[in-house]
Amino acid sequence: MATEHLIDCLNPQQKEALLHTEGPLLILAGAGSGKTRVITHKYAYLAEEKRLKPSNLLTVTFTNKAAEEMKHRISSLLSRDLHECWIGTFHSQCNRILRREIRALGYRPEFVIYDESDQQSLVRHILRELNIYEALYKGVASRISTLKASMITPERFLSSGDGYGFDEKLARVYMRYQDELKRCNALDFDDLIMLTVRLFEEHPEILRRYQEKFQYILVDEFQDTNYAQYMLVKLLASAHRNISVVGDDDQSIYRFRGAEAKNIERFEKDFPGCRVVKLEQNYRSTQNILDVSGSVIAANPFRKEKSLWTERGCGEKVHFYWLPTEDDEAKYIAKLIRDIYLKGKHAFGDIAILYRINLQSRAIEEALRRERIPYRVVGGVSFYERREIKDIISYLRLVVNPHDNVSLRRIINTPPRGIGAATLNKIEHESKRKGTSLFDAILSICTSKSSTQGVIDRLQGLTELIKELTSLKKEDTPEIITHILEKTGYAEGLSEERLQNIAELMASAEGVPVKEFLDRVSLVTRLDENTPENMVSLMTLHTAKGLEFPIVFIVGLEEGLMPYFKAFDSEEELCEERRLLYVGMTRAREMLFLSGARKRRIFSKLQEQEPSRFLADVPRDCCRWIEKAIRRHEKTHPHKSTGNGKRPVSIKIPYKTGCRVKHPKWGVGVVRDCYGEGDDMKVCVNFPGVGLKRLALKFANLERV
Repeated sequence: MATEHLIDCLNPQQKEALLHTEGPLLILAGAGSGKTRVITHKYAYLAEEKRLKPSNLLTVTFTNKAAEEMKHRISSLLSRDLHECWIGTFHSQCNRILRREIRALGYRPEFVIYDESDQQSLVRHILRELNIYEALYKGVASRISTLKASMITPERFLSSGDGYGFDEKLARVYMRYQDELKRCNALDFDDLIMLTVRLFEEHPEILRRYQEKFQYILVDEFQDTNYAQYMLVKLLASAHRNISVVGDDDQSIYRFRGAEAKNIERFEKDFPGCRVVKLEQNYRSTQNILDVSGSVIAANPFRKEKSLWTERGCGEKVHFYWLPTEDDEAKYIAKLIRDIYLKGKHAFGDIAILYRINLQSRAIEEALRRERIPYRVVGGVSFYERREIKDIISYLRLVVNPHDNVSLRRIINTPPRGIGAATLNKIEHESKRKGTSLFDAILSICTSKSSTQGVIDRLQGLTELIKELTSLKKEDTPEIITHILEKTGYAEGLSEERLQNIAELMASAEGVPVKEFLDRVSLVTRLDENTPENMVSLMTLHTAKGLEFPIVFIVGLEEGLMPYFKAFDSEEELCEERRLLYVGMTRAREMLFLSGARKRRIFSKLQEQEPSRFLADVPRDCCRWIEKAIRRHEKTHPHKSTGNGKRPVSIKIPYKTGCRVKHPKWGVGVVRDCYGEGDDMKVCVNFPGVGLKRLALKFANLERV
């Protein structure tokens, strides 16, 4: 049988999920249970055994990185390239459909896609225009996104009265926001899904065509779908009912983005008779980690019960540390990491530190720097959010669509070309009066001669530049960027780092048409960025979803942080906080460390903290509990004031990394590291034929060679 190699390597439950190819299937996949293997092998099985073409298999996941990994794995299983395949994110799949069909909704196919910062920029402009408090722009943009995720249009929101948390000012902004998007021929991320659903609902003939095209549908991370995404796959699968969804209600942690774990219940109701398969064998973590995390999540009501088990053995016990202050917590973690690294088995890149909110990273970063441990904060400023990258992309968008108001506002005076606030206000007024784009308004002002000749000359220079750029849309993208830099002088005065970023952008665009490149850039999320090797990863628990590390630290297990204080009044939100902790715990493969502090500074206020309520569910026999006493005196750190008027004391390191020393028993060795303070100072030495030895310096009797 040609497909034996796809089946033999699976466990019984995975085989059951793979071989069910007729009718709906719900796969409840516990953390680390090999769901990606099931999806990729099922895809290959359908292609080989059922003779389905890649163009007839719709496979949806949540990140571009996961989609690329899936393509690579399937291509290896089938030993061939996947031409014209439909493997990608919800947004990228909908973008492909809308590029072909969006004329039916009154848009042009060359629409641009606004990312989160573009969306916020437009909302901010509208708030300013409507004389509404401008500082609310992030919250308003988020609220609009939530409404779209629930398939609530401005018209439906307006007619809802008190439904959906109706707010008259929000309704005005939402209506104006959608009008502005339509005028600019632009879509935001949420529109990609919402408009595709609308397309299928309003045009049954288009829906039938895609139902016939996609003969089988596979959906990954189903618990993270919002209502609009659920409606999309429901519509596509409603004719043939050949759909497999893979999810875990215990890992649903994106409620704030509109994700609805109850879509799993909806699926069972809307696809009666669906087969349910549970994947409970875990291939990632040790049994102690599974028992601790399983006990925590088991306290959540109304969940699909799963009992994860592994053949990897019990492993080390989970450690919990309760320390006097957040600084003590950070220092202790840094020293633990240093000790783990010096044992030689694990690199820094094997370690992650997870926390509930970003401000918790401050103390940890300081402690890691003090111990000279390399680290990276994951989820910081994205490459595509950097100023120079956003500027160049705005120019590229105008190449494709000169009526993109958000992009034109961004570059109208970047670099400076003498177009001030008064002129911009006049352009905005003309655009609003005539109901046209800013670009058309500029053309109108230039022909009306209603401004001074100097202003008209500057505006004409801008329009000529944009027209010249639009004529280059068929050129190679790096050539267009080069032309932009030459014509605008944008690169003049930029730092070397920013110039290198632009060069990296150009390299990534090599051989890619500008429309395709803009789509690719617009659909990138922070989750798609790579983490450098051999650096400790610091990130929020939300960011850690989908990742795994040999060693995981979860810090701040205190009431008010985990669970977060905003969840106290809602049972549903407390359940999500518990799921969030569960997700963090199940990122660990070998070792899991939990910690909290009796005192912590939160929002500039020093607070007494209590251990998290979730710790009450942790089985004591799987965990080692360590409470550190309050210190009676503070040691002085380098470059840090003592607070008593005395000068700070610098710590002298007696042995530098790489110097040679002699030990009375092991002979001559090379110093790998020297760390700590005073009597606690330690040295790590590599002795040939003996290996690494970590020694207390005051007892080591070393001689410098």
